[in-house]
Amino acid sequence: MAHQQVGKGKTSVAEHAGEVSAWAPWGGARGRVLAALAVVLAAVMAFHRGVPNAVGRVGSLLESFLPWVGVLVLVLFVAALVRRCAVALVAVLLPVGVWVHLFGGLLLPGAEGGGRELVVVQHNVSDENRDPAATARALIEAGADLVALEELVVPQLPVYEKALAADYPHHVVRGTVGLWSTYPLSGERLVDIKPSGIAEGWSRGVRAVVDSPYGDIAAYVAHLPSVRVGAGGLASELRDESAELLGRAIAAESVDTVILLGDLNGTVEDRGLAPLTSRLNVAERGFAFSFPASLPLARIDQVMARSATVGHIRTLPATGSDHLPVAARVTLG
Repeated sequence: MAHQQVGKGKTSVAEHAGEVSAWAPWGGARGRVLAALAVVLAAVMAFHRGVPNAVGRVGSLLESFLPWVGVLVLVLFVAALVRRCAVALVAVLLPVGVWVHLFGGLLLPGAEGGGRELVVVQHNVSDENRDPAATARALIEAGADLVALEELVVPQLPVYEKALAADYPHHVVRGTVGLWSTYPLSGERLVDIKPSGIAEGWSRGVRAVVDSPYGDIAAYVAHLPSVRVGAGGLASELRDESAELLGRAIAAESVDTVILLGDLNGTVEDRGLAPLTSRLNVAERGFAFSFPASLPLARIDQVMARSATVGHIRTLPATGSDHLPVAARVTLG
């Protein structure tokens, strides 16, 4: 009987040793490959600006979906667990750290609103929206001080003007973009952001001064040209040129405080929007992926500001558009 107990004890020790040895330091060739892939992913995220844009604008394409690199990191982590490879697990910590550095702050809860604050809503309402009245009602429920809309076309525009009039008595429309405000507007004018390759009649920029309780605010609403992803990469030349024109207009703005709202057809990580992101503050909290509405993969509807802070940004419930509305709190300096 004692012999059997000793034997069982020896078997238990052997099994334990086998479990420990199963965690190979290197995990063989596959373990080294996993570790190498983890290092590559960390480098791609950390030095994404170094990815060239010369051919197919690959750099901008990567930056458009940069947060989703985290999914690949998760896949590597699971693979390292399955392979029971210690070095791969340690290597995965590198891209995890980079991702947290780049995007971890967006996951934090937004701070409580202060006294000098405006709530703003940005929405591309879609020129194919079949129920603009319902869309307007949904936007009113957000309780915003400013509402920016794009793709305003006849006969939808009169519907929005009528539905929003009671809550937003002040508004301006230029071309297919408009701004609705609870506060008086002045200095309304067209902002020319038309790239050289687009025909006359294209009008997607407007500026107005908001007479807010906290002082004058220059509000810009813009809809930059669309980008396309194809076999040749990302076609964003027109978008990039329009962003440069808009950046120059904002740089020349004499009013200190500026709020930009619009469908910019690009994420804040995309270098194509550098003429704007280099001059304006972007949202500090929230991912708010807004496009496409059926399966949101990126936030191309933006709220940016100068001499003000854009706090938490979030999406609102879907409307009849292919974009989700986004709402943000802007704290004035």
